[in-house]
Amino acid sequence: MSTQLDHRRGAALVTFVDRDGAPLAGKSVRYEQLTHQFLFGFGAFDAVDLAGEDLLLERKAALMDRMSKMLALFNYGTLPFYWGRFEPEEGEPQTEALLRAADWLRGRGVKVKGHPLCWHTVCAPWLMRYDNPTILQKQLARIRREAADFRDRIDTWDVINEVVIMPVFDRYDNAVTRIAKDLGRVGIVRAVFEAARETNPGATLILNDFDMSPAYERLIADCLDAGVRIDVIGLQSHQHQGYWGMDKLQDVLRRFSRFGLPLHFTENTLISGDLMPRHIADLNDWQVKDWPSTPEGEERQAREVEEMYTALFAHPRVEAVTVWNAADGKWLNAPSGLLRRDNSEKPAYERLDELINGQWKSRGSLVTDAQGRAELKGFLGGYELRLDGREARYTLTQGEAQARVAL
Repeated sequence: MSTQLDHRRGAALVTFVDRDGAPLAGKSVRYEQLTHQFLFGFGAFDAVDLAGEDLLLERKAALMDRMSKMLALFNYGTLPFYWGRFEPEEGEPQTEALLRAADWLRGRGVKVKGHPLCWHTVCAPWLMRYDNPTILQKQLARIRREAADFRDRIDTWDVINEVVIMPVFDRYDNAVTRIAKDLGRVGIVRAVFEAARETNPGATLILNDFDMSPAYERLIADCLDAGVRIDVIGLQSHQHQGYWGMDKLQDVLRRFSRFGLPLHFTENTLISGDLMPRHIADLNDWQVKDWPSTPEGEERQAREVEEMYTALFAHPRVEAVTVWNAADGKWLNAPSGLLRRDNSEKPAYERLDELINGQWKSRGSLVTDAQGRAELKGFLGGYELRLDGREARYTLTQGEAQARVAL
């Protein structure tokens, strides 16, 4: 057995007993892993429409087909909270629609993350009629409202997105850049994290950015030095201009692991068609009507997905990886999904299925001793245990453990 993935595995000495508490000695117990502890994520934006009340049957069938394929792989979904879309008119947030989507996902075993609570892009335009102190007050109130309204449904948040560029963003005027200039990078991170933490002390709060330069490292270090409690470092990995490759990936892992915090690859895209030209500085500047997936690009995407996921699953600091687009034609109209536009599966989907549901899931059988004991070893997560037509559930966690299971 490879030691490279030992941090993803656990062991437990399980005593199997019958319903009356008598040890089940000399019995063969089948075990099969059903769920992962590791967070294999996807951009679950389609759940908002799917959980809606007014949806044409044809559209609903297509979305259900897409989501069913995503749920066969993934246990972690990101829902959209872009302020300008979530609350297009002040005082009219789309809370009920997002609650329905969160409940729909949670009902299917998916842990839900909200993205983001503060961002200068897709910002609410109505904020611009207020002065900066009022904008800040409304931003913090927005964070407290969402953290409270979605508590116990969504307890993981990208609290603030792309802070490195936020105070110097000059593509267009916006309310959040205004307050970021006033507060500075550390100041705005402190303010929004404190608002979220006060409202939901048990939440997992993520600082997220696309900037993998030393500037992001400095921001993290400055925030930690200032006493800001960051739970997770979020790393975007949109690779529309080409795969990072192992050298860059390992460099990013090395540099951001030094903080000793969990790492989430929050927005991962790999292209299965022609790549975006390298001279494009802002990915949003590449606007094309047609960006097809190609057979050659799909094979390349599959190789890159397999290599990247294998490296990230092997790294002890990485806790989550999120495929940003389920299907092609989403952000930038790119062929960045694991599914084609018609929801057919690409080779990258099949490759991930082999990893997530094949190589990285444990199954087999145990034979109990005279005291009904057997050691269960496998990848961390939830298991089904079966004996003579009876079954029980057990969650395998890190560290040596002892448990008692009735069958």
